[in-house]
Amino acid sequence: MRYAYTLTTALLLGGAAVSLATGYPAGAQVAQNDDATMARVAPKAGAPASFADLTEQLQPAVVNISTRQRVQVNSGGNPFAGTPFENLFGGPGGQPTTREAQSLGSGFIISADGYVVTNNHVVAAQGRGGSIEAITVTTTDGTEYEAELVGTDAQSDLAVLKIKRSKPFPYVNFGDSRQARVGDWIIAIGNPFGLGGTVTAGIISAVYRATGGGGAYDRYLQTDAAINRGNSGGPMFDMDGNVIGINNAIFSPTGGSVGIGFAIPAETAEPIVRKLISGEKIERGYLGIQIQPVSEDLAASLGIAHNRGEFIQSVVPGGAAAKAGLQAGDVVLKVAGKDVTPDQTLSYIVANTKPGTRIPIEIVREGKRQTVTATVDTRPPEDELQQNFNSPDDEGQDQFNNPQNDEQQSYIAETIGLSVAPLTPQISRQLGLSDGTEGLVIAAVDASSDAASKGLQRGDVVLSANYRAVKTVADLQKIVGSAETAGREAVLLRVQRRGQPAIYVPVRMR
Repeated sequence: MRYAYTLTTALLLGGAAVSLATGYPAGAQVAQNDDATMARVAPKAGAPASFADLTEQLQPAVVNISTRQRVQVNSGGNPFAGTPFENLFGGPGGQPTTREAQSLGSGFIISADGYVVTNNHVVAAQGRGGSIEAITVTTTDGTEYEAELVGTDAQSDLAVLKIKRSKPFPYVNFGDSRQARVGDWIIAIGNPFGLGGTVTAGIISAVYRATGGGGAYDRYLQTDAAINRGNSGGPMFDMDGNVIGINNAIFSPTGGSVGIGFAIPAETAEPIVRKLISGEKIERGYLGIQIQPVSEDLAASLGIAHNRGEFIQSVVPGGAAAKAGLQAGDVVLKVAGKDVTPDQTLSYIVANTKPGTRIPIEIVREGKRQTVTATVDTRPPEDELQQNFNSPDDEGQDQFNNPQNDEQQSYIAETIGLSVAPLTPQISRQLGLSDGTEGLVIAAVDASSDAASKGLQRGDVVLSANYRAVKTVADLQKIVGSAETAGREAVLLRVQRRGQPAIYVPVRMR
């Protein structure tokens, strides 16, 4: 479950700019003898009397997805080390061990020959050193198929699988999410909490919603339809039976649905899916700048509107932005003639611009407007980005803004109300910590948790839990899990805050 308390990114696991015009007919379809047959559903004015007919036609194309994988975990200190029982408890004390894990999610079939679309995190290995052993797709009639992983794209959180059988599969088509309007009815079908074939309905609450997570794909359709863990990768349908979004995230203080869900728009997903199927390389534009939104205080100090533009914090030497003359302190107002706004971020515009394209960039520098021209670079690999910035996110968002999201992260967030990320040397420097500091940086705190009432906040570093050092999310998950198993009501954290001595804070579990 892509989990942060401000955004529970539907990394809703049980167990994310390019226009399109598909021209496809609507509704679930079954190909027979090279011909596709389907029933059409006419949209109704006002609130539908029932979604039953539409659901009956679409549901056969929606599938449940499960993975079986091996994940590496730290065994911690083994109390039986040096005894004949040592190997019964994961090998020598402190040595990494592997365990079997499962994840659950949703997906949908987009072709009669069995191509299935889902979220990348549904089929990605959990944690460092993890590996996927099998992916199983289950259709509505209960038939299970071993799935082949065709392609993945971590940046957009999309993946394509392939399943096979002798007769054609029922399938659905992408629609045009550009036509979506606030207030339109939608339905979501998926596998929440392993309850396959679950249908929920709602309306589109917002279009092109930015959640604040940063990056090129922080641009979602928002809905009040119930979306929970396991809905990840499932389709959001309009009333014509077309897929206009792929359910991906929720905003939640509890981990459950509170009526604020997010879906990757079809206009973003469909071109990437087609490239994954065809084996094309997915290239994204890149300028090489670290940016932040223009806050009210920053806008006031610069004398500009706070809902427009993005502020450049730093520029990569020798990169596209540096060659174009962009500087730290510039405010980017327009890129390629498009306004930079919360709904249309600089990262989104640039990432969806073909590398090699020359684009004008309108900026404000020291109160004066001017325009420079940049030639867009190709986004480099993630490890290279981490060397350039403190963050792997597009154009340099804070690295601990989006912590690793997996089963362990979800458990920690639910139990003690914290979303954490490993403390890298880059983050240590960003937080002003001494060299060699090890621990987990707090990315978010549930406002309703005891941790929040004790004053823990984003940027604090957890050094230890119950007197045991924590270096990975798995370390903390194991300690908290042991405390819960032992019947303890709280876990003792040693916390370091910038410029202050480390202190012990008891945090109650829930």
